[in-house]
Amino acid sequence: MTHVSSKDIGEMNQSQREETLAELLDEMLQLRSQQALGGSASNPGSYKQTRRSIARMLTKMNQEKED
Repeated sequence: MTHVSSKDIGEMNQSQREETLAELLDEMLQLRSQQALGGSASNPGSYKQTRRSIARMLTKMNQEKED
């Protein structure tokens, strides 16, 4: 699930966004635990991509709240 594009986020409804956000947060937790234990991720850029996808998701959700 590492990367979710802005276009994909725009096409989702609120419940799908919440579900995807929960999955991304779980994935981020796993990546952090791997990093803390000294293991290397299979994809070194996945941490950054996941973090950015979470930020995109939260931004879109906050914009929806304001409207």
